[in-house]
Amino acid sequence: MDEFEKYLTGWALTADGEPFFTPSSKLLPVRYQHLPCMLKIAVSSEERTGGQLMVWWNGDAAARVLAHDDHALLLERATGKNSLTTMAKNNQDDQATTIICAVVTKLHAHTNTCLPPPLVPLYHWFKTLDDAAQYNSVLRQAAITASKLLHSPEQNVILHGDIHHANILDFGVRGWLAIDAKGLLGERGFDFANIVCNPDAATATKPSRLEQQISIVANAANLDYHRLMKWILAYAGLSAAWHFEDGTNPELALSIVRLASSALNMAP
Repeated sequence: MDEFEKYLTGWALTADGEPFFTPSSKLLPVRYQHLPCMLKIAVSSEERTGGQLMVWWNGDAAARVLAHDDHALLLERATGKNSLTTMAKNNQDDQATTIICAVVTKLHAHTNTCLPPPLVPLYHWFKTLDDAAQYNSVLRQAAITASKLLHSPEQNVILHGDIHHANILDFGVRGWLAIDAKGLLGERGFDFANIVCNPDAATATKPSRLEQQISIVANAANLDYHRLMKWILAYAGLSAAWHFEDGTNPELALSIVRLASSALNMAP
């Protein structure tokens, strides 16, 4: 608990659960003025950028930040009983996707009189895919597709950067809100691409699921179906490249690469 003590004391917080850790953050459930909150300490520059974006969104379609400094956020905590992951795995996949699209659309439309924090251009992330595609033939079409998209962007916006079922939570009367932003700048279609890779492999690889969810996303977010499919191919390729880099299992991402590639090759 030593790493949290500075904030427990300085922000008058009370621990309300056990700490847990991710590769990029240290987290502790807390209470602040009797409100359930989450104390999040960033341990990477990416998380710090995302934290600044959460502050900028000011609770509009995103969890509200109640206190912050250069390294830590005090966030309202999701206490609702519903889960998009559970919905998607229990015959409510279409409804879950529609909810995600509504939240992301609100994030992209957000305006603030203050300038946004420094953001990472989307093409910086795709350098990992370019490197991996030199040694993996399955990823070459994904890398070529990504390059074309990045060189002819449409509708650039401030991107969350990590949209999936577990990063949009039920906040009760506040509704569904986003957490864990990364903070990117690029074409808005990118933020919708990861939906079809989630919430798990069994769901993501169901027959015809890819096409069904793309149709829902395209309609809900007013996106071109085929361009969205290209973003899915590009994103899945990037995800696979990250897995190869980290030494983790890339098979789900590669499955989506193959499905998206096949769909685009058959498209008129």
